[in-house]
Amino acid sequence: MGILPAAGSLLAIIFLLHSLAPSSSAHRHVLRPSLAAGDPLCDIFTGFWVRDDSYPLYEYSSCPLIDPEFNCQLYGRPDSDYLRYRWKPAACDLPSFDGLEFLMRMKGKMVMFVGDSLGRNQWESLICMLSSAAPLSPAQMSRGDPLSTFMFLEYEVSVSFYRAPYLVDIDVVEGKRILRLDDISKNGQAWKDADILCFNSGHWWTHTGELQGWDYVGDGRGYYEDMDRVVAFQTGLRTWAHWADLNIDNTRTRVFFQSLSPTHYNPLQWTNPVSKNCYGETEPVSGWNYSGRSTMEECMMWAVRQVVGSMRTPAYILEITGLSELRKDGHPSVYGGDLSPEQRADPDRSADCSHWCLPGLPDTWNVLLYTTLFF
Repeated sequence: MGILPAAGSLLAIIFLLHSLAPSSSAHRHVLRPSLAAGDPLCDIFTGFWVRDDSYPLYEYSSCPLIDPEFNCQLYGRPDSDYLRYRWKPAACDLPSFDGLEFLMRMKGKMVMFVGDSLGRNQWESLICMLSSAAPLSPAQMSRGDPLSTFMFLEYEVSVSFYRAPYLVDIDVVEGKRILRLDDISKNGQAWKDADILCFNSGHWWTHTGELQGWDYVGDGRGYYEDMDRVVAFQTGLRTWAHWADLNIDNTRTRVFFQSLSPTHYNPLQWTNPVSKNCYGETEPVSGWNYSGRSTMEECMMWAVRQVVGSMRTPAYILEITGLSELRKDGHPSVYGGDLSPEQRADPDRSADCSHWCLPGLPDTWNVLLYTTLFF
């Protein structure tokens, strides 16, 4: 087994910053909706959070499928102001989410989220939003691994989640997990029939130690004990993009790729922190800017834009990173049902500042998805 440059390699990062510089084609699929006749195209991802007491878009008690780790109100979160913020683009207004319109326009079709637990976060959010619009409509739920599906039977609309944290395949050889940067055929087979595909990936590529999801990396030329994680991520993305170009019928299927969902573990990145992480935060970061991105995260976001921009298949990047960075208040912290009483009493070690409460921020991601689909 060989070893390529370790994660965080300065030379690799410098190389990537140069190799990922924008080209003439790098942004040709970065689209912007026009939200009203005669309006200029609007950047719906640049704006600010405003208080709106008509929110949330649904109640946790009316959506029993929310996983315990996202169900903050059920598991004792004492504050609720984080539920009452609406995203306001600087140059326009987002349309109100209309769940019935979504179901009618998607009649007979399949929406599929593909990726890690942040994709599952968004998948459950969309089901809750649609269910609240059609509470008496018959539905059917099938949970599995890697594929789970919620079917709105009256509308013949299925909303699925396919778990694939790296998108590319993982093979087991002689008891060892091989992350196959050059192969996506096993996972991709399940995605071909979807009408809307929304991909996300990123967080699992940086895990080390017990959280690492593979034992070796394979790239078609050899197997490695480790390699620069940004290089690995970009290589896997290119395999995903090649699969999409060969297998997606873009006259039928819309493809989305969600930018990185941020974490809030370092309170030095915002003013007046109340704890050692997101625990106890009840308001968004004020202003427009947030300085919490690492160099690795910046490189990974560049990789997404470069790879998506080079695809023949039109793909839309949902740029949710910046608006989500402002929401230090939106994480489950210690109010998730998968924590023990001892863990809940030790927020310095146990707070979940990666995932998001439901109802909460992923509802806005789905409003943005709805906007790009229909406006």
